[in-house]
Amino acid sequence: MPSDLHVLKEVPLFALLDDEEMAVLASQVEVKRFSARQRIYKIGDPSGQAYVLVSGAVRVTIIDDDNQEVVVDEPSHGEFFGFASMLDETPHQTSAQALDDVVCVEVDRKDIQVLLERKPMAGMDLLTVLGKQFHSAHQLVRGRVMRNANEMIDEESTFGERIADQVARFGGSWRFIISFGIVLTVYTLINIILGGKAWDPYPFILLNLFLSMLAAIQAPVIMMSQNRQDTKDRLRSELDYDVNRKAESEIQMLAQKLNLMHEKLDDLEDLVRKDTK
Repeated sequence: MPSDLHVLKEVPLFALLDDEEMAVLASQVEVKRFSARQRIYKIGDPSGQAYVLVSGAVRVTIIDDDNQEVVVDEPSHGEFFGFASMLDETPHQTSAQALDDVVCVEVDRKDIQVLLERKPMAGMDLLTVLGKQFHSAHQLVRGRVMRNANEMIDEESTFGERIADQVARFGGSWRFIISFGIVLTVYTLINIILGGKAWDPYPFILLNLFLSMLAAIQAPVIMMSQNRQDTKDRLRSELDYDVNRKAESEIQMLAQKLNLMHEKLDDLEDLVRKDTK
């Protein structure tokens, strides 16, 4: 359905347009309405149009190398989505879905061209919106890759493994050494003082038996904890590798997009210069 002036005036990007320019833009763009959970576009769809969110909530997602759906943007009122693909005329690399009843302004390249011809400074508003989208995407991706290896292992650990960690942690502390030294000292002093009535006279054979049993039990428990520590180290290394690999791919993708945006901005600058002459 054709757009009316009241809807366009609610879009911050078009707020600087005067009535005449607003009327020209309203005659070209269209208002699209989507119901809850309706897909606006999917990955691979032709990118003839971009959208400006007027009301409602939209989620923009992408599928990563692990075939997991990753949220890359949740545009707010007045923000574009699907804009980069529309500019460079390539299929959409993301999918957009309405979370509830959504009203959007559908815009194509020709509409942007007319807007810049009528209002060259609107290009700065476009760049501001794109900058906000980059920042929001970075925040969402940063929250996804910051996974704690210790928390992941603790969630999957069994009761016996947690007990082994506690025993190893206590057995390797000064509290254990001091406490164990006090117990041994008290035990030997009592048996020495009792003399012939001692239950474990010198050379303390019963004490040596207890110590041997304790060492026999403590050694495998500590080995269990060490194995878990090795698992943590291996998981940390794998997560670091995944993060570095994704960071490299993101940097390459951003470099490509920045190059494309630079070319488009040059085209827009040439267009503005021609209009101002």
